[in-house]
Amino acid sequence: MDFTPTEEQAAAQELAARIFGDLATHERLAEAGTGTDAELWKALSAAGLPGAVEETGLLGLVLLAEEQGRTTAQVPFTASCVYGLLAVARHGTAEQRERLLPGLRDGTTVVTGAFPSTGQVRAGGDGTLTGTVEWVPWLRDATHVLVPAPAPAPAPAPAPAPAPALDEGTVLWLVPTAEAAVVPVELTAPWAAGRLVLDGARGERIGGAGAGADVLTAARIAFAGLQAGVCAGSLARAVAYTSVREQFGRPLATRQAVQLRAADAYMDTEAIRVTAYEAAWRHDQGLPAAEHALTAAWWASEAGKRVVHAGQHLHGGMGADLDHPVHRHFLWGRQLDAYLGCGTELLAELGDLIANGDLS
Repeated sequence: MDFTPTEEQAAAQELAARIFGDLATHERLAEAGTGTDAELWKALSAAGLPGAVEETGLLGLVLLAEEQGRTTAQVPFTASCVYGLLAVARHGTAEQRERLLPGLRDGTTVVTGAFPSTGQVRAGGDGTLTGTVEWVPWLRDATHVLVPAPAPAPAPAPAPAPAPALDEGTVLWLVPTAEAAVVPVELTAPWAAGRLVLDGARGERIGGAGAGADVLTAARIAFAGLQAGVCAGSLARAVAYTSVREQFGRPLATRQAVQLRAADAYMDTEAIRVTAYEAAWRHDQGLPAAEHALTAAWWASEAGKRVVHAGQHLHGGMGADLDHPVHRHFLWGRQLDAYLGCGTELLAELGDLIANGDLS
């Protein structure tokens, strides 16, 4: 394994860091509220960063997602790249790739994913979808939503019981949001989320059996990378604050307890990063990566919430200020923890892979 970024990946990451750093400022983020920063999204698209993911792969997306997470940039970048561009590029037909990829590259098409939604949406034999997904991130900003659902049965049959994970019988349906009812939902993080209500909406099938499981694996890895950036940004703010904030005539950073808390947060952040890198590398190489994605998601969930709590705690009383920049990292970290699934759920799924002999 070699996690050293290629020249193209490093250039894309450097460009993303500059754009996110210049435009995703605290003032602009506060002004955006729960909506997308249209100027930032336009700048990212004009720079070709969504399209660059097609060339740099999932590991490239993880590197760019880190930069988004560092600034908690209010754009659907990670979601649209993993649920839209990479999903279509990997599982779409030649006709679908030709038709859909240009809009995904230039940002005029924005895709989010109704993951996980197993057992909540059903597909009819004519390609219509019915069901409700309680919350989907960035749904209010999306032009399309990628929905996993079981393949239509050849003959009427009783609906199967909901399954805990996406299996090989799950396929993907790309649904224009104009075909669905979108009800605004407020989450812990300001992700422009919505409740997706499908009542006979027509979906376009993307890929065959197994596509849903593959996209779920990729999404877990991408959002783990996003969490690595969120944690790195939170820790950077805490280090900067404790280096200048004095107590009893000494900077807080000279206190051993502060140093140990920051060191633990650093080790947790690195664990999230390296497991996400390994899983992304395996996925790009065409190697089995489901268990590695679960491992990365577990670290992102469990360690992620420890880091953002530490970042807020190290700010002392300032960390309790809801308008302080570090509070956004706290909100994003906790939302990613909920989105990826709690540690117990992820370990249970990993345990099922082990019990079934599905580990690679």
